[in-house]
Amino acid sequence: MKLSRRLPGLACLIGFAATSIAADAPAGRKLVVPEGFAIERVAGPPLVDRPITAAFDERGRLYVADSSGSNEKVEEQLQKKPHRIVRLEDSDGDGRFDRRTVFAEGMMFPEGTMWLDGSLYVAAPPSIWKLTDADGDGAAEGRVEWFQGKTLTGCANDLHGPYPGLDGRVYWTKGAFAEQTYATPGRAPFVTSASHIFRSRPDGTEVEPVLTGGMDNPVDVAFTPGGERILSCTFLQRPGGGFRDGLIHAVYGGIWGKVNHVLDAPSHKWTGPGLMPPLLHMGPAAPSGLTCVESDSLGEGYRDNLFACYFNLHKVSRHVLAPAGATFSTKDEDFVTSPDLDFHPTDVIEDADGSLLVVDTGGWYKLCCPTSQLSKPDELGGIYRVRRRGSPKVADPYGLNVEWAKLGPADAAEFLSDTRPAVRRRAVATLGKMGAAAAPALADVVQRSRSVDARLGAVWASARIDAAEARDVARAGLADGGETVRQAAANVASLTRDAGALPLLVEMLEGPSSLNRRVAAEALGRIGDRAAVSSILQALADPAAEDRFLHHALTYALIQIDDPAGTAGALRSPDPKVRRAALMAVDQMDGGGLDAVETAALLTDADAGVREVAAWIIGRRPEWGQALAGVFAGRLGRADLSPEDRAGLEAQLARNAGSPAVRDLLAATASDAAAPAEARASALAAMALARPKDLPDAWVAALAAALAGPDAAVARRAVAAARALAPAPEKAGSLAAPLLALAARDDVPADGRLEALAAVPGGLAEVGPATFALLTDHLDPEEPVAARGLAADVLARARLSAGQLDALIGPIRAAGPLEVDRLLTAYDAQADDALGLKLVRALTESAARTSLRVDALKAHLAKFGPETRKAAEGLYNLLNADAAKQQARLDELMGKLAGGDVRRGQLVFQGDKAACTTCHAIGYRGGDVGPDLTRIGGVRSERDLLEAVLFPSLSFVRSYEPVVIATTDGKVYSGLLKSETPEDYVLVTGADQVARIPRADVEEIRPGTVSVMPAGLDQQLSTQDLADLVAFLKACK
Repeated sequence: MKLSRRLPGLACLIGFAATSIAADAPAGRKLVVPEGFAIERVAGPPLVDRPITAAFDERGRLYVADSSGSNEKVEEQLQKKPHRIVRLEDSDGDGRFDRRTVFAEGMMFPEGTMWLDGSLYVAAPPSIWKLTDADGDGAAEGRVEWFQGKTLTGCANDLHGPYPGLDGRVYWTKGAFAEQTYATPGRAPFVTSASHIFRSRPDGTEVEPVLTGGMDNPVDVAFTPGGERILSCTFLQRPGGGFRDGLIHAVYGGIWGKVNHVLDAPSHKWTGPGLMPPLLHMGPAAPSGLTCVESDSLGEGYRDNLFACYFNLHKVSRHVLAPAGATFSTKDEDFVTSPDLDFHPTDVIEDADGSLLVVDTGGWYKLCCPTSQLSKPDELGGIYRVRRRGSPKVADPYGLNVEWAKLGPADAAEFLSDTRPAVRRRAVATLGKMGAAAAPALADVVQRSRSVDARLGAVWASARIDAAEARDVARAGLADGGETVRQAAANVASLTRDAGALPLLVEMLEGPSSLNRRVAAEALGRIGDRAAVSSILQALADPAAEDRFLHHALTYALIQIDDPAGTAGALRSPDPKVRRAALMAVDQMDGGGLDAVETAALLTDADAGVREVAAWIIGRRPEWGQALAGVFAGRLGRADLSPEDRAGLEAQLARNAGSPAVRDLLAATASDAAAPAEARASALAAMALARPKDLPDAWVAALAAALAGPDAAVARRAVAAARALAPAPEKAGSLAAPLLALAARDDVPADGRLEALAAVPGGLAEVGPATFALLTDHLDPEEPVAARGLAADVLARARLSAGQLDALIGPIRAAGPLEVDRLLTAYDAQADDALGLKLVRALTESAARTSLRVDALKAHLAKFGPETRKAAEGLYNLLNADAAKQQARLDELMGKLAGGDVRRGQLVFQGDKAACTTCHAIGYRGGDVGPDLTRIGGVRSERDLLEAVLFPSLSFVRSYEPVVIATTDGKVYSGLLKSETPEDYVLVTGADQVARIPRADVEEIRPGTVSVMPAGLDQQLSTQDLADLVAFLKACK
């Protein structure tokens, strides 16, 4: 969730009345800060109810986005615009706000506020609004749509910001994955569905991306003194192992997670096969506000620290940055914490006196927030101030006593070394507005001042001036004795594409700071002079270029300079770092002309990194399939490939399977009994990965040949491929006979035989006695869960005889909750009341009865006659009565959980009896069908956990709600919607079970009521097992 630091607006109101209210209320929540600090509430109701973000103007007045508490759909909020902006003032200087003016009403959901040059800019998706109070009455009568993103998705992640850069540019973020188009004068429009940080001039021109990502929600941007960008974001990676959200060092041109198809657009240039690494993993934090402290008021060691809001985790953290190669590392600690679950910090900003303001929005927010399932609009928020105890009072912190309008350049430059950050910032802005006339004074500061703050300020002021004289200021900064000043100067040269700085930037490539080498490389790439290519290649040969961030910047510079001929020669460099960069750069250049066969030759390079890059490029070039079929054939037959290289080869083959030559190669290899087993297995694995929409006839024939061959291991790989490809019966009828023959082989273990039966297209048309015995034997609750599931699925899809349906009733009576509902599918089309009555009686006596739901059971029994339906009423009554018993059962078991043992519980979780790891992960281990449980104990009570284990259909975790899909041929599928494409839906129907349903066949999609996770585990686990399991889950925090 992001509720950043800037906001939106709409209706212009007149006659706003200022409200004065005593702010002497004590802090509304229990908040804990480190020793030596104090925290107090400085604003709350009725001044502000549900603050989201805040920004100060140059007079110290605080503009706060105040939510109405609405969780309506964003489209409705866009129509109603129920939120507002209020301006708070501290009239008596005691640090508490006591006066409020409603600055703007009629606002769409505000997700960021920025004060700049006399106006408040507010991000209110899909727009950024510029609000101006020209007549000074405290109300914004001027309202201009400064930016229009033109997209608004369900969570309103489309837009956060804006944020004022040190370079005078305005920054904002784009999230969600809706397509947006940006005009680029002189070039084709920039069209993107990815996430980004964008920047532009304050007038909205020269929009450009500086970061690309696959994350759902990039949120806040903070800037280090040297101009480096730090981004907070959610879903930096798919949840797992306690990871999800994070901080990013947003270096220019980088591509970050998560892995997402939106990153495949040709406009997004990659510098390596993998995503850029994060600065910090934050877990499920839902980070919001982020700031970099500029003053020393918090104490020694606090200046230039980052402070971040963890919305979900109810805290504000401190992150101390330290150079680490070409990026940073962080030392992290909690700074403001609270046991109050309604403490939701959404912004943190620095006041001019160096204290921190923490914005707590309260308990109202629920929209798209997985951990806020209960909206509490009556749980209001507040604003808190954190300061160092005993810190001296800062006189005139905003410089209100300075007559800024009367200052000349030299006088204004004197304030660049002021100890007050707000005064320094205002001096930079003032000098920037003076234009070229300020350049001599700025140059003098850079050349003569002993103050690092002053020299930094002069460099940043020069970035705001479009004049040759201003470029000289930054060039002087490139020779400064301070690393941070040189970094700022290189960032300015990069921003302005200062060709005159090229010699100094080339020299910086050889400097002692990897951070500054990286920024110099960024600048050289943006300048685009081909004369720099040889220097960049030389820098790549330096051992320091092993650093991922430096290697990225050097490679990206080559891509931007776009000199294929000058770069391609480096493919023969003796240094693997150079070869990797050259290969990647030429591939990513528009019209780079990389040769398929020459690239494939690098698959045998001595360096693993070069091999990885070559494999990655080939995997993304399906048009090379014809040219590379011979290369693939040679590699398939090699016995010396590592497991990693073989997996890479299989992925390449799958991606190139659209090529007729590769398609035929896979079929020929898989069907060739004389081919090495490794080659045949890889061919079959590639087929399974490819999953073409139209299954080639040659592949069906190859599968049949592999299934019928004597090699049982190859045959099992063919079974796996057949299950993954799931061919239609009319397409793959020839597979049925070899699959049935394989299921009858004595040299194939039972699980392999069951897999073969499950792979028969369309299910078994006839079930022989031996096969029926095999299947029913493996329904035994003592069998492994995978075997039971396979047996149940085969029986459910088979065409059973009347005698077999009758014989199956006994195993159904004894079946566990994991299988009983699946087995009932076998009776969906039956009408014989004699059979139906036996089935109802068996279900009534079944120990797994509590796992059944009345609505699902009625569907299974719908076609039986009146006697069955009448008998079933008694069963339905029992099941309804069981709902009340479920709560009683929970009450009963809750009293027996005290003796749970965490270690034994871990064994239960990982064992075959409960089979939890089949669908759930803890850490890096387990399935991904259900929610990741790594931190479940921190957000769920023991009773919640017990209920979820025993009765999973009582409530569903967000994003794991089941759906039901009915098709035009009368079939009904129930499961989790894993993905969808323009062609089909992919539904997870159980552990390792996936149904691919063509869109054209879908008649109806509706929410499901039955969890994929089965109920009734208390019938399979002892009370002690349950106590141990709950204890283990509770310990997962």
